[in-house]
Amino acid sequence: MKYAFWPGCVSKGACPELYTSMVRTSAALGIELVELYDGNCTGAGVISEHSMETADALNARNFALAQRLGLPLINICSTCQGVQSMAQQRLKKNAKLAAEINQTLSDEGLYYDAQKGLEVKNFLWVLVEDFGLDRLKSMIKRPLHGISAGPFYGCYILRPESILGFDEFPERDTYLEQVIEAVGCKLITYEGQDKCCGFPILTINKKNSLTMAANHLSEAQKEGADFLVTPCPLCHLNLDAQQPDAAKYATVDGLQVPILHLPQLIGLALGIDPKELRVDRHVVSTNKVLSKLTATPVHA
Repeated sequence: MKYAFWPGCVSKGACPELYTSMVRTSAALGIELVELYDGNCTGAGVISEHSMETADALNARNFALAQRLGLPLINICSTCQGVQSMAQQRLKKNAKLAAEINQTLSDEGLYYDAQKGLEVKNFLWVLVEDFGLDRLKSMIKRPLHGISAGPFYGCYILRPESILGFDEFPERDTYLEQVIEAVGCKLITYEGQDKCCGFPILTINKKNSLTMAANHLSEAQKEGADFLVTPCPLCHLNLDAQQPDAAKYATVDGLQVPILHLPQLIGLALGIDPKELRVDRHVVSTNKVLSKLTATPVHA
């Protein structure tokens, strides 16, 4: 399996442990990543608020780089997935827009064939649809038995369903639950697992943003989650880095819910040393999870 790899800005900035764990875990799974070192930011839904054409041009440039390689594109960010899917739809439906953007891209010798299109998949979708959970289960060296985990998706990988491939893959809103159970964890579900984390309003209404995060985390902790896992680094920032501030709005005492990136969860189940996955880098300590791991032997 081979993909053009778009790591996203956050995995190279605020969450470098996501990038490290993705590279390490993909190698263990036998997934070859051809990183788009010359790729650019997707705009994360922010640039499109000011100039949709600029945002579409940025995404078309990444698509053109992947098309030139002849490879499908893999990302590790729910937000990037949503932004990329929406850009693809606009470019496919509007030939005039695609032509104008390709005129701009031609300065770099790039061209995106919007009608041909490009397969763009988050790592979560690749795991379930391309790699397969039975194959994943066969490679697990450290089943995460005795550990309770809850999902947190992030908005952009769930909504709007009409452009995120739910017609072809109607179970995409259950993939995290399937993965959690595949690696041996006890699945914890809670009301806020598929709602907004609050990150988009963090800078304009911090109290509401933190309250949203606190509500989700409180629900998960009440249900007994040892940790949450997310395919979105922006959700990770609001649920992990902001958790100490969010605790003042929590509905439970002693809010303490570690948040793992999806590649970290898979890597732990594959028997990779937690230090290699940089699970010690989070704001909320993962020691509670790691202490339970020590009771689980790694099979050769």
